[in-house]
Amino acid sequence: MKKRIFTGIGTAIVTPIEEDGINYGLFEKHIEWQIQEGINAIVVCGTTGEASTLTDEEHREAIRFAVEKSAGRVPIVAGTGSNDTAYAIDLTKFAGDAGADGVLVVTPYYNKTTQKGLVKMFSEIADISKIPLILYNVPSRTGISIEPKTCLALSEHPNISAIKEASGDISKIADTIAMCGDNLEVYSGNDDQIVPILSLGGIGCISVVSNIMPKMTTEICNLYFKGETKASAKLQLEMLPLIHALFCEVNPIPVKAACAAMGFCKNYLRSPLTEIEDAHYELLIGEMKKSGIIS
Repeated sequence: MKKRIFTGIGTAIVTPIEEDGINYGLFEKHIEWQIQEGINAIVVCGTTGEASTLTDEEHREAIRFAVEKSAGRVPIVAGTGSNDTAYAIDLTKFAGDAGADGVLVVTPYYNKTTQKGLVKMFSEIADISKIPLILYNVPSRTGISIEPKTCLALSEHPNISAIKEASGDISKIADTIAMCGDNLEVYSGNDDQIVPILSLGGIGCISVVSNIMPKMTTEICNLYFKGETKASAKLQLEMLPLIHALFCEVNPIPVKAACAAMGFCKNYLRSPLTEIEDAHYELLIGEMKKSGIIS
């Protein structure tokens, strides 16, 4: 079996960007709280971390900083994907040298590619990487999906260990798991599908909601792995109103507002993202109060 990066919940952590750059004091505060609350891993510079509008210098420093501050207490997974394979390779090399435990590599966006091109791109990145790759399938953002047969081909690479499945297509996810078995482990990429994907053989979730509720999100997996499936499903369902509120606008707009309300960042996003609408903010804050996150 390939090396597993983590089991359970990995927080796709927000980046506390401000007008003049990243606030590393708040970034450290959030990382520390996540670890204290029992999170299983931290994913830095992903979609939720606004990687697409970080400068190259900020992107690399955020990875380095997260590795340094975690100090081996939890695995750090670095987002290193790009629609430019050469740049993804360079960033992946950096993440490995910086001490990250794995990389999350998204499918190419805008230029897209064929399934053959996906195999070529992911294989080229995996060939040079010191650390395992997690494929990232999010067709709603990239316009291209990694098909189950493509996952099967990629699962044969010794350095491609898992996939973050944010397609929402349970039938195709089931096909991928059936085809690949232990050669390609699956993380849910959607917070409302943690238990369904665990039931098919998934090993966890790369989560947005765990930015603000890491202990309870992690407990969904803990209960499931202990065989308490009804309790796990009950907790998943109880969290749905909060999860829906966190996706009432494009991610990471709502979660950035939620984290700001908890003191982990400013409610600031780089263009083209904008601050959450007032009505949605009231909904989100209401759900956070119901969940006991804030008073």
